Amino acid sequence: MSFHLVVGHGPAGAATTRLLAEQGHEVRVVTRTGRPAAPADGVEHLALDASDPARLAEAARGAVAIHGCAAPPLPRWAGHWPALAAALCAAAEDSGAVLVMLGNLYGYGPVERPMTEDLPLAATGPKGRVRAAAWEQARALHEAGRIRAVEVRASDFFGPGVTEGGHLASRAVPALLRGRPVAVLGDPDAPHSWTYLPDVARAMVEVAGEERAWGRPWHVPTGPALPVRTMVERLTAEAGTDPVPVRRLSPVLLAAGGLVSPLLRELRETRYQFDRPFVVDSSAYEAAFTVRATPLEEQIAATVARWRERS
Repeated sequence: MSFHLVVGHGPAGAATTRLLAEQGHEVRVVTRTGRPAAPADGVEHLALDASDPARLAEAARGAVAIHGCAAPPLPRWAGHWPALAAALCAAAEDSGAVLVMLGNLYGYGPVERPMTEDLPLAATGPKGRVRAAAWEQARALHEAGRIRAVEVRASDFFGPGVTEGGHLASRAVPALLRGRPVAVLGDPDAPHSWTYLPDVARAMVEVAGEERAWGRPWHVPTGPALPVRTMVERLTAEAGTDPVPVRRLSPVLLAAGGLVSPLLRELRETRYQFDRPFVVDSSAYEAAFTVRATPLEEQIAATVARWRERS
């Protein structure tokens, strides 16, 4: 088996690390603290600042792939993403490893159709622009023959391992398990794509070894778009609890909360994702590779089971 470097150990980094280790690969995980939440065989944790190009390049030497799963805190994206993206590219160039970047859908900005990978990166907000710039830098280096790079783009994460920050995680599941109302951003009846976290890891690992995947972005296989209200109904049915009200957070309360919460202030840029249909088309990936979206029933069951374990 081979050596992989995983940069970041949030939900996606942890899931990718776990999958690589299960497949028998040697894995080194880079985080600022180097302290794993749960040590695992075959996984080394290294403390360093991933935006330091020299140190990251040293950590990547000998790797067949660098999985870029790290992200600065949301309020610091504009200031911190450029250095992190540059360091990832430098490490890929120095080591010869394939750079697998985990991306999202911010770079497209508001669109009026299902999102496909050929849409222009036309975001005007700072978070969308900085994410688009990170991929454009990697793609330019790939096209110049200096690195090998691919980006895997996901919608909002869902599933076991998604806790803080997830729209269908800590903001919703503990409440519905206790029979309490769930408050959500935007229109609770607008179709919305949810990308199952284990499928993100499976796609990250698959494209790392597929040369025909490199040089372009791909959408993680994602099931049909379902409104927040429908997802909450499916979660309560699986949990065996009574249905709960799903309420839209008042824009006035959100604005007031933004005065004291940096996170709520930052979410204003991407609120359009919940005010209208937000639909991912992953048919290009599914036509080319083997990973498929996990059936929704399995996603729901695994998510409820994990939250019951936590409670």
